[in-house]
Amino acid sequence: MLKRKYLFPHVIEMNYQAGRRLGVNVYLIDGGSEFLLIDIGYVDTVEEIVELIRKMDFNLSTCKMVIATHADADHIQGIARARELLKTKVAAHPLSVPPLETGDEILTYATIKAQGISIPMPPCKVDLLLHEGDVIKVGDVQLQVWHTPGHTAGQLSFKMGNLLFSGDNIYKDSCVGVIDAHHGSNIPEFIASLKRILHDDSSFLLPSHGPVFRRDNRILQKAIDRLTEYQYMADFGTCAIGWPLLDEWEADVCAGRMPNFSGQ
Repeated sequence: MLKRKYLFPHVIEMNYQAGRRLGVNVYLIDGGSEFLLIDIGYVDTVEEIVELIRKMDFNLSTCKMVIATHADADHIQGIARARELLKTKVAAHPLSVPPLETGDEILTYATIKAQGISIPMPPCKVDLLLHEGDVIKVGDVQLQVWHTPGHTAGQLSFKMGNLLFSGDNIYKDSCVGVIDAHHGSNIPEFIASLKRILHDDSSFLLPSHGPVFRRDNRILQKAIDRLTEYQYMADFGTCAIGWPLLDEWEADVCAGRMPNFSGQ
């Protein structure tokens, strides 16, 4: 039997368990009589993850569900295969259902033509819908479902005691999940989700990428301040809610004010 490497009571992260980078963080929640997985990653690593679970002496038939924190390919490309191998159910927010069930390569980031990125995105049936405020019971533990949109419309987070599984909302370096119009990102909603995390009492954040870290409001506030500026920057295209420079220019044009270069 393979020794289980618990990050916290009831929580195993599969990259740490494997001792190498598998990809996205995959959290196994051990409830004693049953377990669940938060995300699964790429299809290439699914069988290795399942084999690790088997070697840790978990009964695969007790897998309650595999949860998609959101419908990005790096999180869910292998979810249909995991559903098949574990003979379990797939759970997601309703807004993640269309890209998951259709295998939409644009919404899932499986295809980015401009960068030559194209990977298969197998469609997967979603068996269970997770809504804001739902409670997931897995054996002796339970997780409270948070809907934290912004990165994607269907982004979920999960509160378990003093732990918050924060998805792609925030990372240890204050970076956040990709903001992109093709992806369905929404900056005001992202800020609201970050403020919710900021005001929470969780002690540790367990993100979908990179290291788990002790919650630090300075990290969160730095991201909030940055995204607040993003709302008014053309850099973010239609994800921005306004561009003050263009408004000022239009006012000048409509008022007949010509540029004055004399002071430059």
